[in-house]
Amino acid sequence: MDIWIERFITYLRAERHYSEQTVAVYEPTLCGFAAFVGNNGQLSVVNGQSIDWSIVSRDDVREWIASQMEQHKAAATVNKQLSALRSFYKYLLMCKAVESDPTRTLKGPKKEKKLPYFVREKEMDNLFDNITFSDDYAGCRDRLILLIFYSTGIRLSELVGLDVSSVNFHSSTIKVLGKRNKERIVPFGAELKEALEAYLPMREQQPQAVDNPALFLGVKVPRITKGAVSEIVKRCLSQVTTQRKRSPHVLRHTFATAMLNNGAEIEVVKQLLGHESIATTEIYTHTTFEELKKAYQQAHPRAEKE
Repeated sequence: MDIWIERFITYLRAERHYSEQTVAVYEPTLCGFAAFVGNNGQLSVVNGQSIDWSIVSRDDVREWIASQMEQHKAAATVNKQLSALRSFYKYLLMCKAVESDPTRTLKGPKKEKKLPYFVREKEMDNLFDNITFSDDYAGCRDRLILLIFYSTGIRLSELVGLDVSSVNFHSSTIKVLGKRNKERIVPFGAELKEALEAYLPMREQQPQAVDNPALFLGVKVPRITKGAVSEIVKRCLSQVTTQRKRSPHVLRHTFATAMLNNGAEIEVVKQLLGHESIATTEIYTHTTFEELKKAYQQAHPRAEKE
């Protein structure tokens, strides 16, 4: 391995405390880039140990990106590889091994925008109005989990992290701890309030509820796991939809889409979802427009049928 790549990987582990999963991406990416540019005859080896990274040009990096895309790698994958190379050059600059960064002004390939999966409102109505949940704790819990996702749009990690004290019945709000430990307050309606009021007494009867702040209890751990919640969502959604994706995040998409379809302002949805940027929320406007377009083409007698 090139000596500078080796030093960089050691730096990531020892000083930056990067995970082995991240290192497992960086190392082969950098070695692959070195091999690519070396095979093109652009790099020379110094003292038999290290490549002369200072002569790598912007065009070299651009050609490497093109070669990755020609291998039919996803844009997201290539962007991660480019990010690894950027980090490497920042390290080389810090060590004064190079005087310039050939990646500085380069842009990675554009990611293909995929519309988010969501469950239709009539299917969600069917789930809560016609599907029978058991009368025991598990049934009450499962229905409540689904209702919280659909009523608030919170993330899986946020739901798992909820405590009993997170719920404020007086103001009908839930305090959520989001990404980067940012708190936000999310309101809820009468149906969710009734479901919470029915659930809490049943929760208190569970042996693992003693001195346990978690809203949703685990089986062998104090708090329900992400995997358990995902299984509950997948199993329940399979009763009302045949779509391939049936995850908690699909219910987050479903919440956002339903809000916009029923007249909510995009800024309101952004705040409820806890998005940093309005651009993140705008993906749902594309979803609602596609639904509108589809309905128009199906209903209007003069619309072109695709």
